[in-house]
Amino acid sequence: QVQLVESEGGLVQPGGSLRLSCASSESIASINAMGWYRQAPGKERELVATITSYGSTNYVDSVKGRFTISRDNAKNTVYLQMNSLKPEDTAVYYCNARSLRRGLWYFEWGQGTQVTVSS
Repeated sequence: QVQLVESEGGLVQPGGSLRLSCASSESIASINAMGWYRQAPGKERELVATITSYGSTNYVDSVKGRFTISRDNAKNTVYLQMNSLKPEDTAVYYCNARSLRRGLWYFEWGQGTQVTVSS
């Protein structure tokens, strides 16, 4: 079972920046894709960004040009660099791993971390 541990989020002012990290217990090179989701109060969980084992990335339109997902295979860690933060980015952010094991797809999650954008 893949275990994911996220760094702490925090409080940041609008226009500020924050970097989240997600450390995997397994080699991220063996995980088909990793990503970040977020869930704001009263809203459904949404996919923010993904990165595949070979490096392809995708972003939800609302964060394009502001957020960057990256990986460090040597550290088994995925990052989410968040710039030009807006109050609407406030949410609990969850790291995710998607893996194919024994012919079945699995989704595994980090513990979630609160990011609050407010003045």
